[in-house]
Amino acid sequence: MSLTGLAPSAAHYNAKDGSPKSWLGVQRLNRFFKSLIMSTDSQTRTKSEDSNAQAFVQFALDSGVLKFGEFVTKAGRLSPYFFNAGLFDDGAKLSKLAHFYAQAVLASGIEFDMIFGPAYKGIPLGATLAMELARLGKNVPFAYNRKEVKDHGEGGHLVGAKLSGRVLIVDDVMSAGTAVRESIELITKAGAHPQAVVIALDRQERATEKVDGTLQEVPYSAVQYVQSQLGMKVCAVATLADLLSYLNTQDNPEVKAHQPAVAAYRARYGV
Repeated sequence: MSLTGLAPSAAHYNAKDGSPKSWLGVQRLNRFFKSLIMSTDSQTRTKSEDSNAQAFVQFALDSGVLKFGEFVTKAGRLSPYFFNAGLFDDGAKLSKLAHFYAQAVLASGIEFDMIFGPAYKGIPLGATLAMELARLGKNVPFAYNRKEVKDHGEGGHLVGAKLSGRVLIVDDVMSAGTAVRESIELITKAGAHPQAVVIALDRQERATEKVDGTLQEVPYSAVQYVQSQLGMKVCAVATLADLLSYLNTQDNPEVKAHQPAVAAYRARYGV
């Protein structure tokens, strides 16, 4: 199903961050994202992609990156799981993580000329992905940004290769899409093209936006927003659906016990 012409007018959004200006903007987004969800529900992945996702969930659990319990999210929701990519904290974990990223990127068919890692977590993720892709025979340039502009030496806030061509942005998760929007601005200003985003985990839950000055839940996820409103493909190593699939197939009763809470969370907040 083509979404061309369905997207709401730019007049309904804030130019700075792309959030809806008013409740009318949210209603237009409601209709648009219903069309988006219908168009993506039938998309399927290969067995190789499914296998990579399931193996990644196991790896994240083994590494202590993925935990179950009760955690308050940035949006104030009580989540039954927590994903902290900062705990991929040694050489072996980073190397294996890069392998999962690389397999997801190659399987996605995304075409790109270089990699960009936004500060801060995107920097090691982008660097290790570039290394793994080179090992697999695809050697591409890599760049990242500083959050503070350097006023000595080479100066500026961009480090590494010159931004050019089609750029793949690498990050861990996407909660509000803020880092992606900032990356797009940097890449565009440099004369390059922001091509796609790859993340470790797609939480597949509704985002929150400031509407008429108050924070409100909207009917789309940050990933869906980036795909539809910013026109970029998003590739995730694994999704919340993959996590649920993993829990459904577990024989370990201690692990499987978390399935009802995760399923209930997705039913309440999922897209």
